[in-house]
Amino acid sequence: MLLIAIVTEGSGEMAFHPMDQFVVSPLVGEGPVHWYTLTNATLWMAIAIIAIVLVLVVGTRGRGIVPSRAQSIAELFYGMGHKMVEDICGKEGLKFFPYIMVIFSFITFANFLGLLPMSFATTSHIAVTALLALFVFVAVTVIGFIKNGMGFLGLFWVTAAPLPLRPILALIEVISYFVRPVSHSIRLAGNIMAGHAVMKVFAGFAAIALISPVSVLAITAIYGLEVLVAFIQAYVFTILTCVYLKDALHPAH
Repeated sequence: MLLIAIVTEGSGEMAFHPMDQFVVSPLVGEGPVHWYTLTNATLWMAIAIIAIVLVLVVGTRGRGIVPSRAQSIAELFYGMGHKMVEDICGKEGLKFFPYIMVIFSFITFANFLGLLPMSFATTSHIAVTALLALFVFVAVTVIGFIKNGMGFLGLFWVTAAPLPLRPILALIEVISYFVRPVSHSIRLAGNIMAGHAVMKVFAGFAAIALISPVSVLAITAIYGLEVLVAFIQAYVFTILTCVYLKDALHPAH
C-alpha cells in the first residue's frame, strides 16, 4: 500500500494514506466483509443504478417532440451507444445492444459518481471490473460457438499467414484471447484508481502552506483530466466489448 508521510513543522508527523479511499467497509458497524454485507461499494453501485433509471427511464417517459434536458441527455447517450454497436458489429450486432448499453451506462455513471466528494469509486476495484469483463468474455464465447459452431475456432487460425507459421500464430491467438478479460478489467480499474490516488496525494500536500497554491492548481487540473478519463474509460471498455462481439459474429480472419 502506498504510504506518504508528510511532516509539518510544529505538528509532528502526519501519516497520509492515499489508498484508504479504496477500502471496502460495512455501512453499519465494523467487522469482516462477507458477500452479503452492505458496504460503501454496494451503496454506490446502487446509487449508480438509480441514477441510470432516473436519467434513461424516468427522464424520457414524457417522450416529448421538444425534448426536456433529461430527455436530451438520454437520447444523446442512447444514440452514442447505438451507433457504436452498429458501426463496429453491424446490423447483426444490434440484437445485443441492450446488454452493451447496460455496461456502457453502468461504467459511465459509476465513474462520474466516483468523482463526487466523499463518494466511493466502485470501478477502481478489480473485483467489479473483472466481473464485468468476465461476463463479456463468457457471453461473446458462447455467442461465437452458438452462431458459428466449431467455425468459431477460425478466429485463432490466421489463413493470411504462411502455413508453417499458422500453428505458432494460433497459439499466440489463443493466449491473447484468454488474456482479454484480464486486460479488459485492469485497464479500467487501474486508470480510475491511479487518478483518484494522485488527487489524494496532492490534497495531502495542500496542508503545507508553502506549496498549497501549487497543490490546489494541480488538483484542479487532475480533476479536469479525471472527468475526461471517466468517460473515455467507459467508452474504451464498451468499444472493446463491441470488438470482441464482432469477433464472435465474424470469427474468420
